[in-house]
Amino acid sequence: MITIAAVMLAAAIGAGYFAYRAQADLPGVKMADQGNRHIRTAATPHEAYNSDPPTSGPHLPHIAPWGVHTRPIPPELQVHNLEDGGVLVQYNCECPELVAQLRTTVDRYAKHVILAPYPAMKSKIALTAWTRIDTMETFDEKRIVRFIEAYRGQDHHAR
Repeated sequence: MITIAAVMLAAAIGAGYFAYRAQADLPGVKMADQGNRHIRTAATPHEAYNSDPPTSGPHLPHIAPWGVHTRPIPPELQVHNLEDGGVLVQYNCECPELVAQLRTTVDRYAKHVILAPYPAMKSKIALTAWTRIDTMETFDEKRIVRFIEAYRGQDHHAR
């Protein structure tokens, strides 16, 4: 009886360790899940997001088109794209050379990736997916592609 309990305990510890390692090896910083409640308009009062740009939380019932945008996307719209398996690549600068590099990277993906300016954020570049964020000050194509490949297409609707 003690042997079976010891084996089960060891298996549980091992599974927990491997689950932790798998999560730790994923790109970006894990943010607390703020749920996926729909709101009527972007002006509808709601709790503050725990990151900027947001990674989960209250959002509009529709999504922004995938692809390249030249105007900022409201946070309440961004979140629904993330819930639908999207990755947003956003920038905060007047920097045509950087935007061209980001666009070349984003253009590889026909769906589930958006490039857009986001002047409200503190960093120059932010990558967001559902409950994940990565920020950087310089273009790093490998890091951006790794983030996109890790999260693009993962639907997060409650089942």
